[in-house]
Amino acid sequence: MQQYDQPDQRGHFGPYGGIFVAETLMGALDELSQAYETCRNDPEFMAEFHSELKHYVGRPSPIYHAKRWSEHLNGAQIYLKREDLNHTGAHKVNNTIGQALLARYMGKKRVIAETGAGMHGVATATVAARYGMECVVYMGAVDVKRQAANVYRMKLLGAAVVPVESGSKTLKDALNEAMRDWVTNIENTFYVLGTAAGPHPYPMLVRDFQTVIGKEAIEQMPEMAGRQPDAVIACVGGGSNAIGLFHPYIPYEEVRLIGVEAGGFGLDSGKHSAPLNAGKPGVLHGARSYLMQDANGQIIETHSISAGLDYPGVGPEHSYLKDIGRAEYVTINDDEALRAFHDLCHLEGIIPALESSHALAYAAKLAPTLSRDKVLLVNLSGRGDKDMATVADLVGIKL
Repeated sequence: MQQYDQPDQRGHFGPYGGIFVAETLMGALDELSQAYETCRNDPEFMAEFHSELKHYVGRPSPIYHAKRWSEHLNGAQIYLKREDLNHTGAHKVNNTIGQALLARYMGKKRVIAETGAGMHGVATATVAARYGMECVVYMGAVDVKRQAANVYRMKLLGAAVVPVESGSKTLKDALNEAMRDWVTNIENTFYVLGTAAGPHPYPMLVRDFQTVIGKEAIEQMPEMAGRQPDAVIACVGGGSNAIGLFHPYIPYEEVRLIGVEAGGFGLDSGKHSAPLNAGKPGVLHGARSYLMQDANGQIIETHSISAGLDYPGVGPEHSYLKDIGRAEYVTINDDEALRAFHDLCHLEGIIPALESSHALAYAAKLAPTLSRDKVLLVNLSGRGDKDMATVADLVGIKL
């Protein structure tokens, strides 16, 4: 395989990515690019980042062989990369620590973030408390209701949570509001973007901070399974947990990279969040990527059982990996994700996030089609504490 070296200097992954923002943001993005270029090549900065991952987050996260579930499925062996065991309960903190250290290097005392499922908001509020920064989190009003526990966690950590009432009142609209805040307060504010999307350099820097997932897995799998997996599987909303796992594996041509989008009520229903499967390229939130849009280029409202996948776009690197055929992207519907959620609870004593349950559900479909000596590695990107009210409601139980 040719050397994979993406993105280019202007943030293009093939025809995707780039910088499509108002002139007022160009200076801030240039400043961020320069700061990141300095810090990523600074041994002291990177040493502090890895020290925080070890002593504050609790890395490396272990890999776990889901033996009972694998036996139940009677096929390939399923291993889980346990990002749910990180401090704050998901992969998000890998990225927020990196960005908070960048903010401190740049002298920014105030951080802002957008959040859907609330995990990125919690992770941002956590690191803001850790480094003594003011923190404001924007969250769609619909998500504020379905993720009430995470809203309270953010407030406990000292963050101000701003419900967004515009549009579909979900992640897309929270991101819009965060961008508006940033334009207004560029001098003292750092925007901690939560996924590997948005204008350059965000897709690159978020990916780089998250590649700790895949780098650890490459070291851990030979000890756990005797070799690298036949496939690595991760859910894809914006796509940071997936690109964090996929990117280090890109040179391993024998390893399939499988991203799982939210199929909602099914692709035919129009009620889903699967731009890579049912969208077409366009520009949203400062970058070109696959989007869910109508014939006039207007963004279509999305649906997913999981707040973190309820987004009409996707990170530009995933769009590029799809086009060049290095990664494959599939969908899992709400009911399939819910079934996998319950199966992992019952068979392994692990309560996964609904986002991660989409990746688990695809593994449950794929494993029985493969022989028992095949190996699948699923990124268990977060734990399901935040989803208790949603799941209880769906099965008719009032908490």
